[in-house]
Amino acid sequence: MMVTRHEKLGIKQTLQKPWMDKTVQMMLAGLSVKEIRAELDEYLSTQKQSGGFGERGKKTYGMAISLLAAWYSPDVDLVNFRNDALKLARSMPITDWLPLHWAVISASYPFWFNVAKQTGRLLNLQDQITQPQIFNRLKEQYGDRETVARNSRYAVRSFVAWGVLKDSDTKGCYEKAASVGITDPNLATLMFESALMATLEGKGALGTLLSNPAFFPFQLPVITGDFISLCSSRIEVVRYGLDDELLKLSA
Repeated sequence: MMVTRHEKLGIKQTLQKPWMDKTVQMMLAGLSVKEIRAELDEYLSTQKQSGGFGERGKKTYGMAISLLAAWYSPDVDLVNFRNDALKLARSMPITDWLPLHWAVISASYPFWFNVAKQTGRLLNLQDQITQPQIFNRLKEQYGDRETVARNSRYAVRSFVAWGVLKDSDTKGCYEKAASVGITDPNLATLMFESALMATLEGKGALGTLLSNPAFFPFQLPVITGDFISLCSSRIEVVRYGLDDELLKLSA
């Protein structure tokens, strides 16, 4: 039976942000998928997943190439979403690409989004959190499996590598880093869409999305459903109650 992206784990190693940056740079330079794969094959053979340089086996860096495909070769239904992310990247300095990477990896790997959600929920309750606390919440959704614990560990270490979580003075504990402010409503809309893509139902209340703990590294602007529908033809806005708005992916 084919595993959908909402069922798969897929975060099989720590993902470094410079690898994502390099992938997007190659796409903006007009390289083909085949050329990007070849470049990454050579580049990642010298990049340790913990950061820094050193020789790596093909099996381990091949997993990283698969993760980076979220940018260069996404699922068919994510191509237009990815294209919009690429347009934004073209107009932004590379130092501001982190939210784009977050959105693209969340849409392609909802497990990443769900690890972030549980991380954010815990950070709303306490200043320091641990891996077991995150895993205990995830196993309610994915089951008590070693692969879930391992993949969640790689996701959390990726959060640290990306600078959105910090290792605390207490070994095995993490703290939230400073939030990244987002002011561009087009970028915010893309992030909302990534949340819808990462959700099996493909829908969510706007108010809930604004405060979604999976966006714990960011400060999102308050924007209206009307504006979101103008920014993206792929998001439908449904009003219910007096002031509530539901966002859902267009069929």
